[in-house]
Amino acid sequence: MEIKPITVQELNKYIKNKIDNDEYLNNVYVKGEISNFKLHYSGHMYFTLKDENSLIKCVMFKSYTPHLQFMPKDGMKVVILGTVSVFERDGQYQVYCKAMKQEGIGDLYEEYQKLKAKLEKEGLFDDSHKKKIPMFPKTIGVLTSSTGAVIRDIINVSTRRNPNVHIRLLPVPVQGQGAAEKIAEGIKKMNEEKLADVLIIGRGGGSLEDLWPFNEEVVARAIYDSDLPIISAVGHETDFTIADFVSDLRAPTPSAAAELAVPNIEDVEYTIKTYQNRYRVALKRRVELMKLRYEKCMTRRVFKEPLQKINERAITLDILVKSIQNSIQNKLHKSKTSAVEIITKLDALSPLKTLARGYNIAEKDGKIITKKQDVNLEDKITLRFIDGNVITKVIDK
Repeated sequence: MEIKPITVQELNKYIKNKIDNDEYLNNVYVKGEISNFKLHYSGHMYFTLKDENSLIKCVMFKSYTPHLQFMPKDGMKVVILGTVSVFERDGQYQVYCKAMKQEGIGDLYEEYQKLKAKLEKEGLFDDSHKKKIPMFPKTIGVLTSSTGAVIRDIINVSTRRNPNVHIRLLPVPVQGQGAAEKIAEGIKKMNEEKLADVLIIGRGGGSLEDLWPFNEEVVARAIYDSDLPIISAVGHETDFTIADFVSDLRAPTPSAAAELAVPNIEDVEYTIKTYQNRYRVALKRRVELMKLRYEKCMTRRVFKEPLQKINERAITLDILVKSIQNSIQNKLHKSKTSAVEIITKLDALSPLKTLARGYNIAEKDGKIITKKQDVNLEDKITLRFIDGNVITKVIDK
């Protein structure tokens, strides 16, 4: 009997169906170490999960990655929950990861979140407490291990950017028991003895356990109480510690911390030269403008004949004075003429004029008599003449 062969695709499909129908493989809980991790531009994560004796391919699609509370990386020990299936095209079975957590850090992470919430509530993370990093520090204080790559990176970057800046290292343990207390003591010593203008505290990357000294409260409060500005450079760019939140500035790496603390002397020189050129051009333009204004002013008539304006005003003043004098004379003449007319009218109405024509004025008790009934027989009456008075008695009416 002839056996009919099947295609590779049919075989892979058959194996896939077998695996997909296995309930145990639909939800597997696997622990191991990540290697060959790759975050694809599409948002999917591809990596290998391995132990001492074996490995398996894994993929975590973009729809599940937002639930991660950390960024996976090579060497990290994790526990994943997923489904085992076969990718038909390659005939390769792999785990389709739905969830992931770091192995053995559940308690540490919970402690980290509690302390972060506590310090944030107290205001240790507020921007109002952040100190400004000095623009041109003379001495950079570094708190890190004396044997690690951190201090070498900081020295290399700082020396390249500005060889005149002094680096002062205060060696402290950056992981393990008692490291947090040593870091806090180092910060306090740097402040008390004024050993630097700005401090950099940090270490290289590592697991949450390795970075834990920078998540302890004693370090956070030492950073907060520091009078010297502090730049935190702990772990890699994706690592965040409580020290990062309390510090005045966070750098993603120790090399970046050196770049933030030490200005590039070439950039400074270029900026100074640029400003010098700008001021030189501005000053030249200013001088030219003032020169043009001076020449324009000197061509004006007021500078050629400075007294002309005064003389013109003097003439105007003379004209005004003459006009005022004429006005006063005219006013006096009009007033005099008016006075003469009034005096003439008053003189024409004067009683003395009447007396001069032969009339007299009769008075009784100082009052002028105008009617016959105003007098009685035997009354004494004063008659006023032009040359005097006569007293008479009424003997008949």
